[in-house]
Amino acid sequence: MSIKPIRKAVFPVAGLGTRFLPATKAMPKEMLTVCDRPLIQHVVEEAREAGIEEFIFITGRSKHLLEEHFDLTPELEDTLTKRGKFDVIETIKDLLLPDGSMICTRQHRPLGLGHAIWLAHNIVGDEPFAVILPDVLVKAPKGNGCMKQMIDVYNQTGGNLIAVEDVPRNEVDQYGIVDPGETNGAAIEVKGLVEKPNPKDAPSEMSVIGRYILQPEVFKHLGKHEKGAGDEIQLTDALDKLIKEQDFNAMRFEGKTHDSGNRLGFITANLAYALDDSKIGSEVERMVLEYAETIKERQNVAAAE
Repeated sequence: MSIKPIRKAVFPVAGLGTRFLPATKAMPKEMLTVCDRPLIQHVVEEAREAGIEEFIFITGRSKHLLEEHFDLTPELEDTLTKRGKFDVIETIKDLLLPDGSMICTRQHRPLGLGHAIWLAHNIVGDEPFAVILPDVLVKAPKGNGCMKQMIDVYNQTGGNLIAVEDVPRNEVDQYGIVDPGETNGAAIEVKGLVEKPNPKDAPSEMSVIGRYILQPEVFKHLGKHEKGAGDEIQLTDALDKLIKEQDFNAMRFEGKTHDSGNRLGFITANLAYALDDSKIGSEVERMVLEYAETIKERQNVAAAE
């Protein structure tokens, strides 16, 4: 079996970020900072670590800051040079994507995730490709991010592959859930996908987390522009059809997800990444413990009343 390499990754970044208003009124939600870098940088770094060569951004209005973040900033570098901040200059240079490797295309109307992915079909062409949802950060071992783990498995299995994470049974109605088949090493056969099932009817506790490796045939289904839940073109619907035609597997990964698309998940992600930061981690831990003591005191006072 000849397995084509994964060279391209699609990043759907056209969303309006309404759950973070007013912060996202003029700034893309993907530019919100988790610890020391914006969300979009976290996921681009994950893709680069995995060997991705082309970065396809599905953008919308007011998303120009995303492009600028990965571009040259001569004036800034000149100022930093004059101030002797050479370590900061290297950090900024590390952001640059190779010439011609970043491609942006516009989603004019919010027609769903499936529609956003379909917009990349001319750029992807007849190749398998990755999809990375920037809302979901995966804190994995350094040097072995979630997408790298996926590509390692894909290079053994080929076909389509999704990353999954087990969730409590009483929370499965918040996720897309896998109907699993046989397990072959790290790969778990996917027999079907169920979107937000009733906990008593869910086929498993394996939730889809926003990391995909897909064959180009998915565009055939997405190109029909069939609307599903929410009157949008759903990626899950196209995947369900692909499952019936091609090899389709899931894999559990080493790491922890943080859904940064909502306020609570965003705060949790900031804490997780800050606690692991070599420069500020110990101070953040001290602050968290202080807040914990304050909360205990508040609870004790409330209980006494």
